[in-house]
Amino acid sequence: MVIMGRVADAHGIQGWLKIQPYTAALDSLTAFRTWWLGDEQRGWRELDVLQSAVRGKSVVAQVMGCHDRSAAEQYKGWLVAVPRNRLPMPDEGEYYWSDLIGLDVVNESGMRLGVVDTLLDTGANQVLSVAGEQGEILIPFIASAIRQVDLAGKVIRVDWQADY
Repeated sequence: MVIMGRVADAHGIQGWLKIQPYTAALDSLTAFRTWWLGDEQRGWRELDVLQSAVRGKSVVAQVMGCHDRSAAEQYKGWLVAVPRNRLPMPDEGEYYWSDLIGLDVVNESGMRLGVVDTLLDTGANQVLSVAGEQGEILIPFIASAIRQVDLAGKVIRVDWQADY
């Protein structure tokens, strides 16, 4: 499974979900007719997507069996995933955002800065939001700052200091 987003809230009164996408292209989720909702604690449920659309910086969707706001609110905080085999392989040096979330971030001095919490798209470039002991650190996902992404080792090595 590849985590593609998180249910941020209910949307409207007819059971629609408001999704915070974890993808560079907001409409990536709308291409899929089946989503998996859940997490490690709750398990995963496969749900058919009846309708979906991009609204601002979110995706809204109506899923099978979710007919009112109360039903939609039960999914708040759940992750949205799709099977990895349905996604194209990323090109060399490209990564799915969901693969970066949760990776340790270590600078060139060996100092652990924290863990990737989410990614932001500023328009100019993507930015890692790193949750560390001293709070949030924002690191641009550009070649001069990102030295190595080691998915197998679950670490991103950066040319960055904690006090930038």
